[in-house]
Amino acid sequence: MIKHALISVSDKTGIVDFAKNLCQLGVILLSTGGTSKLFASVGLPFTEVADYTGFPEILDGRVKTLHPKVHGGILARRNIPAHIATLDQHGILTIDMLVVNLYPFSETVSREKCSLDEAIENIDIGGSTMLRSAAKNHRDVTVITDPADYAVILDEMREHGNAVSYITNFRLATKVFTYTAQYDGAITNYLTSLNEDLQHATRSTYPTTLNLSFTKVQDLRYGENPHESAAFYRDPQSAKSSLANYRQLQGKALSYNNIADADTAWECVKAFDIPTCVIIKHMNPCGVGVAMTPYDAYAKACQTDPTSAFGGVIAFNREIDEATAREVSSQFVEVLLAPSLTDSARQVFTENRNLRILQIPLSNTANAYDLKRVGGGLLVQSPDIKNVQPHELRVVTKRHPISKEMDDLLFAWRVAKFVKSNAIVFCANGMTLGIGAGQMSRVDSARIAGIKAKSANLSLRGSAVASDAFFPFRDGLDVVVSAGATCVIQPGGSMRDNQIIAAANEYNIAMVITGIRHFRH
Repeated sequence: MIKHALISVSDKTGIVDFAKNLCQLGVILLSTGGTSKLFASVGLPFTEVADYTGFPEILDGRVKTLHPKVHGGILARRNIPAHIATLDQHGILTIDMLVVNLYPFSETVSREKCSLDEAIENIDIGGSTMLRSAAKNHRDVTVITDPADYAVILDEMREHGNAVSYITNFRLATKVFTYTAQYDGAITNYLTSLNEDLQHATRSTYPTTLNLSFTKVQDLRYGENPHESAAFYRDPQSAKSSLANYRQLQGKALSYNNIADADTAWECVKAFDIPTCVIIKHMNPCGVGVAMTPYDAYAKACQTDPTSAFGGVIAFNREIDEATAREVSSQFVEVLLAPSLTDSARQVFTENRNLRILQIPLSNTANAYDLKRVGGGLLVQSPDIKNVQPHELRVVTKRHPISKEMDDLLFAWRVAKFVKSNAIVFCANGMTLGIGAGQMSRVDSARIAGIKAKSANLSLRGSAVASDAFFPFRDGLDVVVSAGATCVIQPGGSMRDNQIIAAANEYNIAMVITGIRHFRH
């Protein structure tokens, strides 16, 4: 039974109401620091920890809960008579509930001008120690770090006479050790990222020790193939617009491949500022369209490769209306992603209960790191979020692209970033026409892109072409020009750039150089 609760929180969300409810249940409150000041300001009855221990806070508040009367009350095992006798001998109360969350270390060090001294002062010692003590003794102590648990705990206490079940206490203790591990990991990441000139405390993007923490969202039926097991984990620090923060509105559970394809679709569609539809198959775009409405964007995207679009993953960066929903419903779709859907659109999709629909807030935020597991290690890099702007392009041919060609080139370049290397993308009028992906040679990707366009009965005459990396030889350029391209965008940087540019001038096409490569493996 919970008789005494010690409350000391940095995140004061909901704490006053929670404390009021505890008082109504007859729980005696202990508190300290800013929390005690808050309780005093609203007239809540409580005992200051310093008054309870008989020892004042010292060292500017660095020492206030590190005391036997606190930790003895938390760690004593109630089923061992000798422990209870010791508490009685020293006038120590049992602390049956601990409500603590820690100094905001991560938030502090995320500030651009955070000094080392500020960071160090925001390392919580007393709170972390109490949490670990309470979590260790979870059979007898209810320990809470998350305001989301307040209502659940109150309901259970009301139902069971101020008692909380062992299962609940165990769940909360597990949450504590996860919380403190993440907290300590953040401290290690920060400290090992500092350069040797500690007075200025400049930081490396990549710390010497990198601690990562992920929370399991779900077990998956299997992995990429049926003989592989799998699970899906979320980064607690991920941006709200990341795939892992989806809300599934309907449909079957997501599979490993669904999630991989959905991530590519969502990241690609986020890269565009106007209504866009992206169709993904096996982590490659098989069609992308931009238009004034989602309906028209979808119609364009479907034309590129209707065969591959069957059973694909489709993403929109605008709300889906009823007309678009009806058009999408005319084919088999595995997963649909959008920032929102109208009520009438949702009603249309209810006719296909197996269709997985994911709603995700839309923004251009990205993960802090791009990760790739290798044998015995981890490759870590910054995410590829660069979208080249018109003023950054360099025209290297005698003929300059006209306005329409420039629009097509920029669109093609943005799509190419999400196509597996080697990537060749033909585009015109806000839609992809042919995509060649994942080939060992660039000329083969160029040929395949042309074949795909021909299969879809799409003309490449007057099209723009993007190549995710430079043309190593002129043969790739020969293929795309013979297919009908009149302008090309590519990074440049080949030792044969002059030959490639000469070939472009020979064909009288426009070529622009980005200086940026978009390999995607």
